[in-house]
Amino acid sequence: MPILGIMASQISGHLFAPSGAYDSIATTTLSSPAASITFSSIPATYTHLQIRGIARSTAAAGNVTIAYNSDTGSNYAGHDLYGDGATAAAGGSGSRVPSNIGVIAVPVSTDLANSFGVGVVDILDYSSTTKYKTVRVLTGFDVNGSGGYILFRSELWMNTNAISTITMSLANFDTYSSFALYGIKGA
Repeated sequence: MPILGIMASQISGHLFAPSGAYDSIATTTLSSPAASITFSSIPATYTHLQIRGIARSTAAAGNVTIAYNSDTGSNYAGHDLYGDGATAAAGGSGSRVPSNIGVIAVPVSTDLANSFGVGVVDILDYSSTTKYKTVRVLTGFDVNGSGGYILFRSELWMNTNAISTITMSLANFDTYSSFALYGIKGA
């Protein structure tokens, strides 16, 4: 019955805009393989960002990694929970470089053809200039029952600069890999 209540309140003139709405900022879909995808000139008008992606690697190994504002220093930390269907594990470390901060697990060239990994990356308080940036990642893939991987990760970018550029890298993204960047409005 909640839907009827919402409809009734709208009919009686109590229309409202939902808080926390998502706005599409940019989308990139590759028409040929590439080593990286960059979102730049990100407006500082949202509370949080979200990246939704699907990807595959043309290399024999790989994981999509992320860097903010071209920072390649040891300013990243993370904690992981992951499994592959046979084993589960946890790990974490501080002072990582971007090449060790995976955000989307992807099938590689030796995996089932045309299988892609998916991921959702939430970047919290990205425009704040008074605190470090916290990131949540949920990602995984399945290669038709012959293998797969799932990962939940929390990350920290130890920098108080507002994020204006995000670069995701991989040994080589395959054609049709696609990423969408969304801005999340505050309440």
